[in-house]
Amino acid sequence: MRPKLTQQQLAEAACVALGTIRKIERGERGVSDSTLDAIADALGVDPARLRTDRDVAQTRVHDALPALSAAIAAYDLPEDGPVRVRHELREAVQEATQWRLAAQYTQIARELPGLLTELLRAYHVAVPDERAKAAGLLVRACRSADAVAYKFGARDLSARLIDVMRWATPEAEDPLLSASVAYVRTETFFAARAYLSGLRALHQALNAAPAPVTAPEIAARGSLHMRAAVIASRARDASTAVSHLSEAREFGDRVTEGVYCGIAFGPESVRTHEVSVAVSLGDEHVGRALEIADEWKPPKDLPAERRSGFYIELARAQLWSGLPDDAFESLKVARHIAPQHTREHPWVRQDAATLRRLKRADSESLTNFAEWCAAI
Repeated sequence: MRPKLTQQQLAEAACVALGTIRKIERGERGVSDSTLDAIADALGVDPARLRTDRDVAQTRVHDALPALSAAIAAYDLPEDGPVRVRHELREAVQEATQWRLAAQYTQIARELPGLLTELLRAYHVAVPDERAKAAGLLVRACRSADAVAYKFGARDLSARLIDVMRWATPEAEDPLLSASVAYVRTETFFAARAYLSGLRALHQALNAAPAPVTAPEIAARGSLHMRAAVIASRARDASTAVSHLSEAREFGDRVTEGVYCGIAFGPESVRTHEVSVAVSLGDEHVGRALEIADEWKPPKDLPAERRSGFYIELARAQLWSGLPDDAFESLKVARHIAPQHTREHPWVRQDAATLRRLKRADSESLTNFAEWCAAI
């Protein structure tokens, strides 16, 4: 949260009238969702923190899931309607990607149903020369919608969105986009705990990926290795996980940290995945996560979703290592970075419940946190 903003400064930052800010603070008027989001953005916090009802943000996202489902139900037969020019659609898709990387899921839930419907129209009415670009935009928008579906537990909807992505990707004629979709598809294998099948799918994607010459091509291949390391570690295949992690590290050292085809990749992202692999392997590997955290922290320019994930993984390693105080601090850091991502993460709920049982002496703050993430 930005410190010590005056009412005037907050009004200017949020583009809300000063009188409105004063009335809201005095409780003299309600606040619309759009105004709440503007104020939350200005303060740098999740809108849920400004509500007395802790379930509001979660409810808003869950309420939007049927609309996302409806948007892709007739993906091959969209209804007639308006379609913006391509550069406006491209800007809307880019904005949705930024929301995903920043873990701003309420924004995605509100805007993506209409955008997906419009992009499907654009794809079906596109002339042949424009079809590939329309397909690419559709795939990228589905990726952002999938982030909400997957993280909020709508796994069937997530799988359907991925199917639409796989349906449209060949039309995009972009091998880098195909690699990106293979990366995202791994979610279905995580959800089903079909780790070996997921690993085979990633190996197939690696074989089909373009030669790693340019930075985006290097990042595509490195991202697939990064993902393969994690799913191999979930299968408790340490040697395969370490091998893929080594490949990812090699590719990561060849590019600048950045977002390539919608995926954050580079040496910093690989480092966060070292922690993920160590925690997934468990047992004697957990200490490696603590070693990494002792010497390195994810930089602030890394996407919020990835940074919060690092601290969520670290908290689990600390808890397993008998460091409950450190684990709770890591969970609070994750919450500060990306509240919505942290709140919806199943490991956060499990670990918060465990911490509350272990540390009754500090029951008030732990209970508040556990209630916030629905652990109790």
